[in-house]
Amino acid sequence: MAEHTRRTVLRGAAGIAVAGALTGTTARPAEAAAAAAAAHATDRHHPFLEGAFAPVTEELTAFDLPVTGRVPSDLNGRYLRNGPNVLGLEDPRAHHWMLGEGMVHGVRLRDGRAEWYRNRWVRSSQVAAELGETRSGPVPPDDFACNTHVVPYRGRILALQESGPLPYELDGELNTVGTYDFRGTLEGAFTAHTKYDAHADELHAIAYYPTWDHVRHLVVNPSGRLARTTRIPVRDAPMMHDFALTERHVVVFDVPVTFDAAAAGAGAPVPYVWNRDHPARVGVMPRSGGAVRWFGVDPVFYSHTLNAYDEGGSVVIDLTTYPAPFEVAGATTDGPHAVGTAKLERWTVDLRRGQVRRRTLDDRPQEFPRVNEELVSRRHRYGYSAAAAEMSLAYLAGDGNPPDRAFSNALFKHDLARGTAEVHRLPRGAAAGEAVFVPSEHGRREDEGYAIAYVHNPDRGAADLLVLAAQDFTGEPLARVHLPGRVPLGFHGSWIPDA
Repeated sequence: MAEHTRRTVLRGAAGIAVAGALTGTTARPAEAAAAAAAAHATDRHHPFLEGAFAPVTEELTAFDLPVTGRVPSDLNGRYLRNGPNVLGLEDPRAHHWMLGEGMVHGVRLRDGRAEWYRNRWVRSSQVAAELGETRSGPVPPDDFACNTHVVPYRGRILALQESGPLPYELDGELNTVGTYDFRGTLEGAFTAHTKYDAHADELHAIAYYPTWDHVRHLVVNPSGRLARTTRIPVRDAPMMHDFALTERHVVVFDVPVTFDAAAAGAGAPVPYVWNRDHPARVGVMPRSGGAVRWFGVDPVFYSHTLNAYDEGGSVVIDLTTYPAPFEVAGATTDGPHAVGTAKLERWTVDLRRGQVRRRTLDDRPQEFPRVNEELVSRRHRYGYSAAAAEMSLAYLAGDGNPPDRAFSNALFKHDLARGTAEVHRLPRGAAAGEAVFVPSEHGRREDEGYAIAYVHNPDRGAADLLVLAAQDFTGEPLARVHLPGRVPLGFHGSWIPDA
């Protein structure tokens, strides 16, 4: 049985690219050599293996969790969050944060109680082997313990990864069921960031892969099958981590982070580089498919979409960005490297005039923007984001001039109609993860509900699940659910309500 890991997949893609299957990609030997040298350096700092990022080493199960405050009685479901948690790492010099095996952390809330906490590695073939477990059946192509997102879909729980691996399905107690291919209809890569339009009952995705000369817009219909695939030609095999969806349009972001076959061949764990020769642009396509209109923008790294909507003859996107250049593969660290912190922007694509207007909504360091999921692709007023000081410091660690240690830990609620933001400030050392909005049971207003997030509790050396009233965002948390262990800083999650 062949063993597939994320690194062997990328190296295999590099071989195909060198052979000529990937047209238009320019190999840069100097950058590849630099990446290889960094990978073998002996004096590297490893911020993504330390502090708030340090991986946990065991799977825990705990019942009847202690709570400070009261869990709202209408919070009945599971809060799950995915993230990289490296397993069996022998040499930190070979580590990259984005390649850590996925671990899902979950809390079950019901009838005002915190029933349980669990954390479980996603059981890819490699993880199962590392844990000494047997696995039946063939190893899927591009097998990987998906580490980026975890979402509900038609009664299933799916752990997601971009650029290759199939989603992994989990059961309600976070055990791995197996890979999921949308009833046999998905071939090729998937995405870490799906968009579910509740009004149309459609699941949308943008998928990319190192050897493709295009990216794919995928639509899963209400039957749970892949109903339509639209190929969007691009050059240089760019990374497209996220995208935007409106009622009438799909928006893709073609930024200058592209696949480098030479870097992959030299052993770079993440062979994507900042490509100064690749223009940044935004593409807008009808949701039903058809021609893409491209609009040039100044070089920037687009990170995540908060939400998007149509407004007359324009498309409005709220999103987080990093200044150029941005090195996904890192510089002297084992994770991404930025020259500045992420900020919240609004991009308005004027389809009539053929231009993009950019406006900064909030320039404070923040990431992982989220919206009330019922409004995905429709006009929104509120958005939520998180600031984790250690994440900003880790991203900036490679430039030799770390920022002020006063960078804060906080959760943000943005009122985009008023242009204001409420800040729920957290103590020093209380690293905050992504904040997910959960509607209240009988809520009618967009912000009638709760913002929930994992936050490190420095006094206990473990994590709390923080439950905030969204309409009293700066007030005392309604509940702090005290978990038995740490939840390392990671990526994305979802509230999965009881059926």
